[in-house]
Amino acid sequence: MKVIGVVKANAYGHGAAEIARVLEAQGAEWLAVSCVEEGVTLRRAGIGERGARHTRILVMTGFLRYEWDAVEEYDLTPSLDSLESVAQLDRLARQSERKVAYHLNIDSGMTRLGLREQPEQILAAARSATHARLEGLMTHFASPADYTSPQTEQQTAYFENIFKEFQGAGVHVPYIHMSSTNAIAYARNPGFPTLVRPGHAIYGYISPARGEAPQPILEVKPALAWKAKILAVKEIGKGTPIGYGGTFKAPSAMRIAIIAAGYADGLPHRLSNRGKIIASGRLVPILGTVCMDLTTIDISHSSTLAPGDEVTLIGEENGVSLNAQQMARAAGTISYAILCGIGTRVVRVYV
Repeated sequence: MKVIGVVKANAYGHGAAEIARVLEAQGAEWLAVSCVEEGVTLRRAGIGERGARHTRILVMTGFLRYEWDAVEEYDLTPSLDSLESVAQLDRLARQSERKVAYHLNIDSGMTRLGLREQPEQILAAARSATHARLEGLMTHFASPADYTSPQTEQQTAYFENIFKEFQGAGVHVPYIHMSSTNAIAYARNPGFPTLVRPGHAIYGYISPARGEAPQPILEVKPALAWKAKILAVKEIGKGTPIGYGGTFKAPSAMRIAIIAAGYADGLPHRLSNRGKIIASGRLVPILGTVCMDLTTIDISHSSTLAPGDEVTLIGEENGVSLNAQQMARAAGTISYAILCGIGTRVVRVYV
């Protein structure tokens, strides 16, 4: 079984080109992006240059008619989600006098992108194409970490029925894939697929399971630490209001720090008066509202923290840790949104 490294959404906020280079160096033959533009960005960064080993790039949401030239020029592999898109790709490939491989996306129950036609209709469309070559069948699980629902089994059965239709007709499809991180982690990947699509796991996260679930078979740890600098330190007295609206008032004399991170950097506004970060090896509360560029924290425990010192928004200090899942729970969101939301002005340093 081969692996498609998912690097969409700027590699979940980690930096797509840099992560893609690491995956290539580790032998990845496939990468997956969301849209044509992301694929073009990787190619322009030198990812998968033609040579002894050419890394494939799968565009998981397909392409629009005006994007065809880029699909062709940058050798991207589209996934298609309708019978009409198969016919369109075939026409475009015929006009370009070339054969183009594609993956066919089946809506097995996610009710998002993908075909819902009968297996024989899908097979007929694939067979009728002369220049668009079916290379893969794919689907996407909606709730593989949820053991209180039969949806994963239902989706597997639906997809397998279509796969068997192709098998029975003697149509060989080299790549069959349906499992992303959670299905892989909880061993819900059935035996017939030939590819898996880890995304979140690459960056160190697996979603917690619901219901009576087995232990994950993957062991991962966060790839990213997020730090910010202290810009100012102040001593304030009891009753001093902090931030917009004065939503926090000091219950006693306090030592506070203003850090160079706010919601424009991806620190959720919903962490106002409820989130924590790590300062000098201790979890400390966010005071008042998270602003666009600045956030105030309590550093009363430390007499030494000063402007220029670092604090940790995600990561570990002296055995105290805070990850994106913990931040997400406090903000009422998911870890994917935290990672993808880290802003472009936050400098990425790769070690």
